[in-house]
Amino acid sequence: MAQQIRTTSSSWMRGVATTLTEQGLDAAALFAEVGLAIEDLDDCDRRWPTEALSRLWVLAAERSGNPDIGLAKLDAPRPDNYGVAGYAMMSSPTLLAGLTRLIRYMCLVSDAVTITLEPGDGGRWVRTDVYGGECPIPRQRYDYGVVNLLNLCRWMLDRRLTPLSTRFSHAVPLSIASYNKAFQSPLEFDAPFNGFLIAEQDLACKLTTSAPELAAIHDRIADEALERLVKTDTAHRARTAIAKLLPDGSPLRSAIAAELGLSDRTFQRRLADEGISFSDLIEDVRRELAQRHLADSRMTLTDIGYLLGYADQSTFFRASNRWFGESPGEYRSRVMNGHRREIEAAQQK
Repeated sequence: MAQQIRTTSSSWMRGVATTLTEQGLDAAALFAEVGLAIEDLDDCDRRWPTEALSRLWVLAAERSGNPDIGLAKLDAPRPDNYGVAGYAMMSSPTLLAGLTRLIRYMCLVSDAVTITLEPGDGGRWVRTDVYGGECPIPRQRYDYGVVNLLNLCRWMLDRRLTPLSTRFSHAVPLSIASYNKAFQSPLEFDAPFNGFLIAEQDLACKLTTSAPELAAIHDRIADEALERLVKTDTAHRARTAIAKLLPDGSPLRSAIAAELGLSDRTFQRRLADEGISFSDLIEDVRRELAQRHLADSRMTLTDIGYLLGYADQSTFFRASNRWFGESPGEYRSRVMNGHRREIEAAQQK
């Protein structure tokens, strides 16, 4: 099955490399170990495979002996990590407008990441979802992304922004001291998603970086970059639509094309240009969703089968054996055992 390669921008990867170096690690050696060449960071247009980024964070945590390395350097917000999307965000009038712009342009930073605003008690959740492909998402990658975005919001407001609450989908770590220092808010682990809750009054605040005279220019540059990327990234947008419609059963290609505002013929041609068929795309989305949901012990296998659009459990079990070489229950047990071993190893250090 052909799988879409998710990618991350050089601007974001430069931020990761800087963080590793500041923590005393040999960033170039770590990049090389996961098959990346750090000198390619000089190419602003280069896109980096997202699975390699996950492996990079795993190595960084191991070599540093610091499982909280993703939360390092809290006093150094890096707006340049977001490239042109960051500039468009910074020129916005309010924090809400800035986050809305970032959501629009996030795939310029990484097409493996989506940010959404969702209603919450007293405000809105700034939710981050990461798609990892074959490689499970290490918690350091979520830690880095969530705290990076919060610190950018603080920097644009030029004041200490305290979330109403912060959530992480990974298990509670042995120590939450780094999380308390980073977020200074109530914390929830084993949560349904990763993100932080911002009060409505904070969202309405004016940004100190606001530049109305530059906003249109930044939007135009970002829109042009987005258009160039989307021309070769129809599959990425289709994945979101597929995940949305899957609970009603396997969606028709024409239905997904309509969700994207394309004709069925144009949609089919663009997928062909990207080297992936619609059936492979459906399969790939189901596999990634299965990985995510099976790692959440609160979800039953029946619920997961439903969310993947399978009419019966036997079809789900056959698909799991095709993807992972084992049943859903066996895959879940293996992942959970891996998490337990990680905790035990950390306890022994």
